[in-house]
Amino acid sequence: MECVPNFSEGRNQETIDALRAALLSVPGVRVLDVQTDPSHHRSVFTFVASPQAAAEAAFRAMRVATERIDLTGHRGEHPRMGATDVVPFVPVREVSMDDCVALARQLAQRVATELEIPVYLYARAATRPERERLPDVRKGEFEGLRERLGRDPAADPDFGPRRIHPTAGATAIGARPFLVAFNVFLDTPDVTVAKEIAKRIRASSGGLPAVQASGFAVDGKAQVSMNLLDIDETPPATVVAAIEDEARRRGVAIVRSEVVGLVPERALLGAAAARLKLADPAAHLLEAKIRDAEGPTLDGFLEELAGATPAPGGGSAAALAGALAGALVAMVARLTVGRKAYASVAERAAAILAEADGLRAELRRLVDEDAAAYLRVSAAYKLPKDAPERGRAVDAALLEAARPPAEVARRAARLLTLAREIAAIGNPSAKSDALVAELLARAALLGAAENVRANVAASFDDVSDLALTTGESRASRLHFEKHHPAHLPLGKAIEDDQIHGRAEEAGILGIVVEFREVRDQLLVNLAGRNGQAPLDRGVADGGRVTHLPHQDVQPSDEQPDREAEDQS
Repeated sequence: MECVPNFSEGRNQETIDALRAALLSVPGVRVLDVQTDPSHHRSVFTFVASPQAAAEAAFRAMRVATERIDLTGHRGEHPRMGATDVVPFVPVREVSMDDCVALARQLAQRVATELEIPVYLYARAATRPERERLPDVRKGEFEGLRERLGRDPAADPDFGPRRIHPTAGATAIGARPFLVAFNVFLDTPDVTVAKEIAKRIRASSGGLPAVQASGFAVDGKAQVSMNLLDIDETPPATVVAAIEDEARRRGVAIVRSEVVGLVPERALLGAAAARLKLADPAAHLLEAKIRDAEGPTLDGFLEELAGATPAPGGGSAAALAGALAGALVAMVARLTVGRKAYASVAERAAAILAEADGLRAELRRLVDEDAAAYLRVSAAYKLPKDAPERGRAVDAALLEAARPPAEVARRAARLLTLAREIAAIGNPSAKSDALVAELLARAALLGAAENVRANVAASFDDVSDLALTTGESRASRLHFEKHHPAHLPLGKAIEDDQIHGRAEEAGILGIVVEFREVRDQLLVNLAGRNGQAPLDRGVADGGRVTHLPHQDVQPSDEQPDREAEDQS
């Protein structure tokens, strides 16, 4: 979710830095933007986080504001009633408006109890209609509310004491859709003009829908200050056109405009399209096409991996582990090539570098291919259960889903060899990096092996479909089902001739053969829980087992025994 706390401090950089530090002290919080305005004496922070992290970060920053901001001496152009003036929560992804409302209430109660600040719930979290609009909640500001609280029941807060905090005032906490804070500056110092235009365009006066507007004087210019509550209903371009029209009637013009905080890309694209009369501007954005081609960022991928969807999943994670192994092998090779001390191995290190770079690129591609393959499995399972083609579709999708992890495993096995080799011949200062590459390659191999096993074995779930595909007799199929349940460790499942045959038909025979030949040396007990042998030092090399000399990665006396620890 997004959170956009507004603090009544725009001049003291130490306090602004302390507020930012408080937000970032919570793991998982990313501060996207900080906008400070000395004239308004206000700072607006925009950050994103999971719901509980957002609430904790907001509270920590509010505590700092309470300790450092004194409203009794505060003067600025912007209305305010609290050191922390307003804290809205905004749903972004996999968070509902109801979630934001519940979080607003949770934070309000904590602020009232621990900071002794009166809190008003507003927007979608409002407990009464007259508190939905922030200007109505903030009416009278700090000074007016100080007089009303405790005397006027209509001013009673939703949480907290019926008295103003002596220095931190009161605060509004709420939940709302995305809002754009948008200001337009006019080429006149006359604030009356800005107030007149604001009255003409705001929704409450019969103007543009979903627009709140006021007039201020800022830095010698009249400013129309707005909140655009729904940029799809009333986009910024429409607002600017209306202000231009009203300003022209009064003999003034727009000097510039500003966005406070962040704005969805579509709002600015829409403004450009409106001015250029351009249809579908997003289709012509070079940078957007590049971003799409590059795929998600690491943070984006981790968010997807952690999401409540089956793909990307373990297969993609295994491919990523392999790609990381390839990157580390390449790094160690680059730290070796071109250095006089390693001239004798330069040619071999260069060859390892080229191969590792190629494997890394292939494994990065397989991250996406694995996710796409599993989505096809999900689509097959969604076919009606009584559909005659369902069994064959599921079976085919499962076997296709075994291809990407099979390719991952083959490349990871090769990287395991390269990691061992570059550790032995490469720059010794990077030996630990080569060891990490080895561990990542092992993880990629084992993870990919598990995905191959699961998909190939699961393709036998439908007995009638198995008969059509393999031509096995019914008796043989029933015997297989009895003695080989779908979820066997790979080392056992691939020994069965039926799965071997199915793998051959699916075009993944080579990798299954490779697994069969090296499983005792390369595959850890896919569950040491079943008492199988632990991982040996063997390395897959072209489907065979190669044992490198143990001294190339012998742990020092000061280091823990890596092999002794690797028992899972």
